Amino acid sequence: MSLNNSSNIFLDSVPSNTNRFQVNVINENHESSAVANDNTDPPHYEETSFGDEAQKRLRISFRPGNQECYDNFLQSGETAKTDASFHAYDSHTNTYYLQTFGHNTMDAVPKIEYYRNTGSISGPKVNRPSLLEIHEQLTKNVAITPSSADRVANGDGIPGDEQAENKEDDQAGVVKFGWVKGVLVRCMLNIWGVMLFIRLSWIVGEAGIGLGVIIIGLSVVVTTLTGISMSAICTNGVVRGGGAYYLISRSLGPEFGGSIGLIFAFANAVAVAMYVVGFAETVVDLLKESDSMMVDPSNDIRIIGSITVVILLGISVAGMEWEAKAQVILLVILLIAIVNFFIGTVIPSNNEKKSRGFFNYQASIFAENFGPRFTKGEGFFSVFAIFFPAATGILAGANISGDLEDPQDAIPRGTMLAIFITTIAYLGVAICVGACVVRDATGNMNDTIISGMNCNGSAACGLGYDFSRCRHEPCQYGLMNNFQVMSMVSGFGPLITAGIFSATLSSALASLVSAPKVFQALCKDNIYKALQFFAKGYGKNNEPLRGYILTFLIAMAFILIAELNTIAPIISNFFLASYALINFSCFHASYAKSPGWRPAYGIYNMWVSLFGAVLCCAVMFVINWWAAVITYVIEFFLYVYVTYKKPDVNWGSSTQALSYVSALDNALELTTVEDHVKNFRPQCIVLTGGPMTRPALLDITHAFTKNSGLCICCEVFVGPRKLCVKEMNSGMAKKQAWLIKNKIKAFYAAVAADCFRDGVRSLLQASGLGRMKPNTLVIGYKKNWRKAPLTEIENYVGIIHDAFDFEIGVVIVRISQGFDISQVLQVQEELERLEQERLALEATIKDNECEEESGGIRGLFKKAGKLNITKTTPKKDGSINTIQSMHVGEFNQKLVEASTQFKKKQEKGTIDVWWLFDDGGLTLLIPYILTLRKKWKDCKLRIYVGGKINRIEEEKITMASLLSKFRIKFADIHIIGDINIKPNKESWKVFEEMIEPYRLHESCKDLTTAEKLKRETPWKITDAELEAVKEKSYRQVRLNELLQERSRAANLIVLSLPVARKGSISDLLYMAWLEILTKNLPPVLLVRGNHKNVLTFYS
Repeated sequence: MSLNNSSNIFLDSVPSNTNRFQVNVINENHESSAVANDNTDPPHYEETSFGDEAQKRLRISFRPGNQECYDNFLQSGETAKTDASFHAYDSHTNTYYLQTFGHNTMDAVPKIEYYRNTGSISGPKVNRPSLLEIHEQLTKNVAITPSSADRVANGDGIPGDEQAENKEDDQAGVVKFGWVKGVLVRCMLNIWGVMLFIRLSWIVGEAGIGLGVIIIGLSVVVTTLTGISMSAICTNGVVRGGGAYYLISRSLGPEFGGSIGLIFAFANAVAVAMYVVGFAETVVDLLKESDSMMVDPSNDIRIIGSITVVILLGISVAGMEWEAKAQVILLVILLIAIVNFFIGTVIPSNNEKKSRGFFNYQASIFAENFGPRFTKGEGFFSVFAIFFPAATGILAGANISGDLEDPQDAIPRGTMLAIFITTIAYLGVAICVGACVVRDATGNMNDTIISGMNCNGSAACGLGYDFSRCRHEPCQYGLMNNFQVMSMVSGFGPLITAGIFSATLSSALASLVSAPKVFQALCKDNIYKALQFFAKGYGKNNEPLRGYILTFLIAMAFILIAELNTIAPIISNFFLASYALINFSCFHASYAKSPGWRPAYGIYNMWVSLFGAVLCCAVMFVINWWAAVITYVIEFFLYVYVTYKKPDVNWGSSTQALSYVSALDNALELTTVEDHVKNFRPQCIVLTGGPMTRPALLDITHAFTKNSGLCICCEVFVGPRKLCVKEMNSGMAKKQAWLIKNKIKAFYAAVAADCFRDGVRSLLQASGLGRMKPNTLVIGYKKNWRKAPLTEIENYVGIIHDAFDFEIGVVIVRISQGFDISQVLQVQEELERLEQERLALEATIKDNECEEESGGIRGLFKKAGKLNITKTTPKKDGSINTIQSMHVGEFNQKLVEASTQFKKKQEKGTIDVWWLFDDGGLTLLIPYILTLRKKWKDCKLRIYVGGKINRIEEEKITMASLLSKFRIKFADIHIIGDINIKPNKESWKVFEEMIEPYRLHESCKDLTTAEKLKRETPWKITDAELEAVKEKSYRQVRLNELLQERSRAANLIVLSLPVARKGSISDLLYMAWLEILTKNLPPVLLVRGNHKNVLTFYS
């Protein structure tokens, strides 16, 4: 069956509400298929509109011959409801719930609203139906109004989105700029600085036209590569305010973004002072010429600079719209000045201009000026260092990214076009001035060639002027000597002065706007908490008025007291550091291979971006090496500070992506290498449940896995699958966050299972990745085993058997108070809730008292009515205190103290290792690792091993030799020769009383009764079993006596875990062994490895 895609298929002759879905009714009846097959025409899928037709009824149009299909559709019980009776969750009848493409489904079609962030200024965020809502059965008796049902069905939103819509309405009146006024104009004005008018001619004189073009080209390469990288980053997602800081921080993370953002904002603030001083110096020069000095040159610069900054601040504070208009006016003046220069080059030169070196376009001058002629102390790189700041300014548009209509389109288009136009202008001016003006001229109109004089071969000599004395004495004119060449060449000199004013003021204005905008974005992200004060914005455009004032103060300070010739190289290096990081951000994002890196701007290459970053760094040292070093030192200091503070932000940076790729590559690389005993480390699954409920169990495990092995905190949810999965999913992030907050280097994993043992079995088999798979199971001792249901005991012993089946070592930890503090946590949560209620109640009462004082008794009643305050309020407050005191009395203080005992530094003492059975060395390795930790470093190892009474010294020497080969330090070795003797009667009696309730006593009964009891209670301990393992039972009781005698004062006991042979030892007898073995002792670790070597003495 094929679908007719002609345009008229999906058109409706009756106007409908465009906010509703157009739903096609598709009949899936077999009979209709037969009818369709008989028809020679391709099947025609009819269209249904839930529009506002007459009588608000569902209109279904059908072609002749399809009436039967329509009747079947209605007779099937799926009657179409009108808008008035439409309910989204109507599960009592076979009606449409939410219609998408004519099917019974809540699925919504893709819409941009689902992908917005909460609080997005571009529109409201809408929540799509969750997977649970689509997957689970529809809930009955859920009332949804027709309007809300329609909105959900059409994907327009969910009830409660009105706030987001109102927020969008609040954005009305905000001034936003397009790519021309917002980016192109600003970038051109910043790139065209005073260097164009007063330094470019000197650069051509020093380097020549050839090298001058190369200098311009090299500078443009740096800015172009940066512009390409910036364009790629800008088009990889929505760009908000913050310019270079936003681009770098969202790409490389807060560490790089926070460090470069601060110095970039500072650089812009100081740049205001630089440009204003450049303007003031030009004004002072004019005052000198007219003999109109106010005080002296230095103070005049301060006075004029201060007045200028105040005026520029006023324009900026007036709003971005006024600032943009001022920029346009300044650009017009600048363009007129540049055009004025080019016009002047074709106006025939007079004698005065010729004496100053200007002869219009001459091939001889071009040829003479093509090569370099560096003066003393100058070279290619020194001239390049002087010119390069003129090429900067490409971030002027990006710095106001928050004020652009479409930053993704405006920044790449405006920036790249600005680079192209300004480059053409720089090259044009350089070539033209090099072809028109000689390097040296005297300015004396009498220095002409008299007939009969010998020509020195220079271009000027060929044109009738003799400037040969400039070789022996300094001259005032020509490319090498006169900074005002462009004024001389131009058609109207004052226009060049106006261009200089325009260039300086526009750059100062752009920097005055950029610095607060970038600084505000930095402060909003709260990376530097002390700067949060400057995050506040005012007005529709969220203007950073506080940032403007701060920028103004910084600029004034440098105008009044700073030596700008010293600070200028550092500022240039700050800008270059930003360029380098933008290039590196583009490279890093590409190298990380994140699927989220999908820039719409495709003209970029990761290696070209890396080359751009390296080039920027090289240029920094070329311009000024000590300024480059200072820049790197400051950036490194800020990077370390932000890294130490760890701001709570997650921007999906490429650093995160690369971390993932590196971890994945390393994990895959590990799989290619066979495990080696020298690299063995305990990698543990810890059955803590929620990690906060058994902190002591997690702490002791973390003590020997931190920074060396894998630790996974596991929880098994047992019960109805639906409820368990919901509870599990809702708590995953919270519990992992708890681990991070408490600086525990562990993972959290959870499973939902029908029983506890099944869940643990799944964890043992599936946890881990590649070589990073658990090899040790850590569980707490089941202290309440005698009161617990039989199934719990079977599960507990069963998981030990399962671990051994999977060749996983087992560690059972026992402390006197037990591990589970969940009840304490519940009480604490309840107290916190009650405390919050009490504080809220006190605040309400305080508000009422204030209302009574200010508004009288009527105001009090009005306020009380709103807050539902009743006469029982004081009683409630009293009950809170009663409950609080009651719960405080119920706190199990010993349990709380026990839960934190492994967090504390352990007192000087011993860790007693009872290495009774060789399990591969895990029983010895774990306590050794513990002694390497700060909290356990004052504890020495005492080793206890079994042996023969008549060979104690020999076996002690043998064990000491083995430990020395293992390079494990120990305080003492004890050989226990009396392990296998019978325990005393009192101890054995305690054991017998312990197992008495679980014994079958079949020997005291007749055979029939005994067999019946075995079938009914197979879990009980039989006399035969007890007799068969009597020696082992003796050993457990005897070991406890020895432990009480020798290790009662130890900080920790590490003891070989007895193994219960499957099918031979009942669960209850095994639990009795563990109970009697570890009874009345300090914290005990029962350890049993998987009987594979974890220690070696080979290198």
